Amino acid sequence: MAFSQAEIDYLRSQPLARLSTVSPDGQPDVVPVAFEFDGAGFWVGGGATVVHTRKFRNVAGTSEAPVALVVDDLVSMEPFIARGIRVYGRAGAVQERVGMVGPGCYLPITPVVSWSWNLDGEPVGENWYEAVKTVH
Repeated sequence: MAFSQAEIDYLRSQPLARLSTVSPDGQPDVVPVAFEFDGAGFWVGGGATVVHTRKFRNVAGTSEAPVALVVDDLVSMEPFIARGIRVYGRAGAVQERVGMVGPGCYLPITPVVSWSWNLDGEPVGENWYEAVKTVH
């Protein structure tokens, strides 16, 4: 399955995500990243030096490293309105390409499973937001 139109619209409206990788010794690492969504998958990266960052080192040498990506925002505190998308996926080999910040090295991320919540931007009610799960 693919992302819904509401999910695609939301992903294309957001400039920042949090990317989670796992180091070779099992330590999880989460960092904010600019990202691109191409309609099917994600790209994170930038200039030539990005390959020396922890997030890139954590997935180096594997062709399908597990990663998680969260894109979310807080629409309002009063009333409380949060929305977002969480993606479990696989990071592929680094590719040189022209991306959101120009030419450089980018990490492709292929979604495997995703969950989205409250993309209509409604206030939270008596129950927390119901998540919509999609297997890609």
